[in-house]
Amino acid sequence: MKSHSLFTLTTIALLAITARLNAAEAEEGFKPLCDGTTFDGWKSTIDHTNTWKVEDGAFVTRGETAHLFYVGNLAPFTNFDLKVDVMTDHGANGGIYFHTKYQEKGFPKYGFECQVDNTHSDWKKTASLYDVVNIAKSPAQDNKWWTQEVIVEGKKVTVKIDGERVLEYTEPQGAQPGGQYTRKLSFGTFALQAHDPKSVVRYKNIRVKRLD
Repeated sequence: MKSHSLFTLTTIALLAITARLNAAEAEEGFKPLCDGTTFDGWKSTIDHTNTWKVEDGAFVTRGETAHLFYVGNLAPFTNFDLKVDVMTDHGANGGIYFHTKYQEKGFPKYGFECQVDNTHSDWKKTASLYDVVNIAKSPAQDNKWWTQEVIVEGKKVTVKIDGERVLEYTEPQGAQPGGQYTRKLSFGTFALQAHDPKSVVRYKNIRVKRLD
């Protein structure tokens, strides 16, 4: 009886993984960056190693500030279309980084953060390119899944929520990296943010299409 139950659970898990992979591949040219059950291809910062969980197919933030970097063999990325399904609890803050690189502690220095924040006290809301182009009213809602999409083509960044364009930024000619945070288009990987212990954010169905 136990053997039969184990076989059934294993079959269900494999079917769930296959369904997620097929869903990503159904979007022409997109490749999945997560399997929904493990951290394969991802690496957490070491400042708070117990913050990140995998629950119901999603990476979930439950703890102190920490970041989860994609370190799989598809990286690095220059021009791309990234889609992430996101859901926040009330008052949560998070973020999706691009053109970044792994670091062991602290907020990522390299690249840009695309903000995840519908009702947190920080006024810079979901879809903002943090401290580059800030949006004061969130286009998304807590406790409801949305797809956050970041497209980088050359010097242009486009952010969409559920397929609707919210933001478009073109990097000025001659732009230089900042000091504390570079916020300069280049190349790199992706990262997800766990902002603080009160912020519960779920990220799932992470997929990307190269545009170069």
